[in-house]
Amino acid sequence: MAARASAENIPSPCVSVCRLDLGNSFCEGCLRTLEEIRVWSVSTDAEKKIIWTRIEKRIGQRMAGTPPLDA
Repeated sequence: MAARASAENIPSPCVSVCRLDLGNSFCEGCLRTLEEIRVWSVSTDAEKKIIWTRIEKRIGQRMAGTPPLDA
């Protein structure tokens, strides 16, 4: 079976700071959930864009001092 080619090559949000925030169930480095981390390597570009959109929302919530609630 051939490897699935990525049309846009969406970059991984991983920043090599892999610690789980137990209060919110997010990685403290990339703000992904464990499920989002688990599926990243097999996700389509469209799915990766959705994950990035969630991360951007979480970053905004963090900057506003509001804990991310969409785990």
